[in-house]
Amino acid sequence: METTGAVLRGAGDQYELVTLEVGDPGPGEVLVEMAYAGLCHSDEHLRHSNPGGRYPVVGGHEGSGVVLAVGPGVRRVAPGDHVVASFLPACGVCRWCASGRSNLCDLGATIATGQLPTGTWPFRLDGEPLGGFCMVGAFARHSLLSEASVIRLDPWVALDTAALMACSVPTGWGSAVYAGGTRPGDTVVVVGCGGVGVNAVQGAVHAGASHVIAVDPVAFRRDFARSVGATHAVEDTGAAAALARELTRGNGADVVVLAVGATDADTTRAAARCLGKGATLVLTALADIGSDVTVALQGNGLTVFEHRVQGALFGSCNAHRDVPMLLRLAAEGKLELDRLVTRRYSLDQLTQGFADQAAGETIRGLLVHAD
Repeated sequence: METTGAVLRGAGDQYELVTLEVGDPGPGEVLVEMAYAGLCHSDEHLRHSNPGGRYPVVGGHEGSGVVLAVGPGVRRVAPGDHVVASFLPACGVCRWCASGRSNLCDLGATIATGQLPTGTWPFRLDGEPLGGFCMVGAFARHSLLSEASVIRLDPWVALDTAALMACSVPTGWGSAVYAGGTRPGDTVVVVGCGGVGVNAVQGAVHAGASHVIAVDPVAFRRDFARSVGATHAVEDTGAAAALARELTRGNGADVVVLAVGATDADTTRAAARCLGKGATLVLTALADIGSDVTVALQGNGLTVFEHRVQGALFGSCNAHRDVPMLLRLAAEGKLELDRLVTRRYSLDQLTQGFADQAAGETIRGLLVHAD
């Protein structure tokens, strides 16, 4: 079938709307009609450089939609099911899935190229096979996904905010709760309060943190972070470090979550200065290819204060466990979802959506494929 999607033809290019061919689902594959797609800074990283080194590529990894057809052997979903895409597939049987760490599933080996685990290229452009970002390609109206990359939703779950469950909500929430290990009474600093960071704030609040310090240079985002539970909000990490020490009688933060759009060595070092004794620095933010994110702490601080540096992919969440749980929290009024969507965009407004994101005018922009 033919569909419309937004494609990057090369590094540094703008997204271009094109007509794509989408194949019928083969064994283990699912054809999804996308309804919504979140605008994530990771899609901007893709515009700067593709770690898989393969262009053209269909953008978008945070999406929700309806299953149109399934291939032979598919058991998890059926035509008509509402689904959210998972940018990290989960086979359920590899070492990582079996030990509860499905965010590290072995099927994720090809997410950079977008080729499905079955070897299928989900799209063709002028006869050329191409992939979707993170094996999703949510910026296309229709996409071919692996069964391992879809999570079935209950039919009453709203598809628009459900799209955020594909990345931003679990990534932020889990960064504070799972990767950071926030405990009751902790002081938590969240650096960067966009679509991921505000959910780290929510996660820290749910975990029982006494103080949650939101850090962002944009007043709109600081105010929003306060509205979802941040106890304090400051413009920079210098102010956050001083405040964390004041609140803890000189110690500093127990957990620091770095959730800026794109990090580098200076940003990472500045975040690390907020750490107290025995604290954890959670690196959720991605760096552009070639950027250095070395954590250089003064003297022997890493050793003598037992600091821990923890990477966080999808917030260390297990999609099939945590997406339903987070949706339940939202339904019970314990997690903010609706207000996370600041603005909605059509496919031809995609460039404007990312410009608004870069200007700090949105928490999450949402691409609406069709009403």
